[in-house]
Amino acid sequence: MNTETIRDYCIAKPGVTESFPFGGDTLVFKVGGKMFALLATESQPTTINLKCDPERAVQLRDEHPAVTPGYHMNKTHWNTITIDGRVRTSELQEWIDHSYELIKKSLPKALQLGLI
Repeated sequence: MNTETIRDYCIAKPGVTESFPFGGDTLVFKVGGKMFALLATESQPTTINLKCDPERAVQLRDEHPAVTPGYHMNKTHWNTITIDGRVRTSELQEWIDHSYELIKKSLPKALQLGLI
C-alpha cells in the first residue's frame, strides 16, 4: 500500500474525517472526533500510527520488524508501522480495521449507532 491507497482505505470507513492538525506532513484520520490513524505523508518510507490492544501491540512488534512502539504516542496503545513492503496489504488493512473498531467501541452508544 502507498499513501494514497491507505488514505482511500481509511476514509471509506463510516464516519471518518481527515485533517492535518499537526502540520502538513501528518494526515490524521478520526472517527467520532477521536484519532485512529496518523499517516506520515512526507516520510520515506511512509509510516502510519495505529491504535492497538496492548497485548496485541506487543505481539505484532515481536512478529514484525516493521512494527515498532508508537512514535510520539502512548507506546502501550499505539504502534508505528513502516510501509516498505515488509507488511502485506491484508495485514495492514486488518490493523487499520482493528484501530478503527477500538476507537468506535469507545464512543457513546448513540454515536456508534450512527456509524452503522
